[in-house]
Amino acid sequence: MSEPNDLPSNWGRWGADDELGTLNLITDEVRERAAREVRTGRSVSLAVPIQPAPVLSGPFPPRTAEESPVQQLMLYTGSPAIAYADALTVTNHHPLSTHLDALAHIPQDGQVYPGRPANESVTMGGVVHGSTTAFAEGIVTRGILLDFGADGPVPADRALTAQDLEAAEERFNVHVEPGDALVARFGWVQTRYSGNPMPGMSLDATRWMHDRGVSLYAGDLSDAYPPVCSPPAMHGVALPRLGMPLIDAVDADELASVCAELGRYSFLFVAAPPRILGLTGVPVNPVAVW
Repeated sequence: MSEPNDLPSNWGRWGADDELGTLNLITDEVRERAAREVRTGRSVSLAVPIQPAPVLSGPFPPRTAEESPVQQLMLYTGSPAIAYADALTVTNHHPLSTHLDALAHIPQDGQVYPGRPANESVTMGGVVHGSTTAFAEGIVTRGILLDFGADGPVPADRALTAQDLEAAEERFNVHVEPGDALVARFGWVQTRYSGNPMPGMSLDATRWMHDRGVSLYAGDLSDAYPPVCSPPAMHGVALPRLGMPLIDAVDADELASVCAELGRYSFLFVAAPPRILGLTGVPVNPVAVW
């Protein structure tokens, strides 16, 4: 597959030193609009629960997609113990961990957003540009759910297009506006990452997100497998070229159920990851509030 020459980009849009990317689109006015979505106080989490694996012989990264992304080492204080504590080893970019990708996670042609040399931005001592430092204040905006799996899982051979996104808007009576977080449900939360083909977004859909001003993407899937385009639409274009943070491995099933029950597919979207700086990604518990 040859790479298209008309890929959208935000490089230079907010300056050569920018680390927020499309989070720049979340203005005070956008947050105020988002706050108006809260009328009942009902909320749900979009994160996949994680069961830590006990560390028995020393920490090591998971060797398969089925192994827990978190290892737990229990620490005891005193005898008898007067307190208990634990140390965790976390693998951030793991298919069983709902996590927020920083902009330096994926380089393009030796550069990370917005055109900074990758070897100067990501070092053995941590990430010095495009890291999780940009998420330190948390993310608060309006969320929009487009439930493509409402009638059953999206077929494995589908790459969703701009037409699919607009059809979902019409079906669920929502309209994605600049600064909104887009939550996409393919209906694959139980069967993804099993080595089988999976659907995902097309480059056409990514261009649509750019035109609409999507600030953040969260989905139970993002890029199709095997790849249907080069570079991949979300991790190859949206993240490194648009500077759009991605929340991978979302579980949007309960979100979809509540949206259908309330008849409302827009909500206050809050993502407050641990305030750990200088990482390529970080576990996160996104929350929707109506």
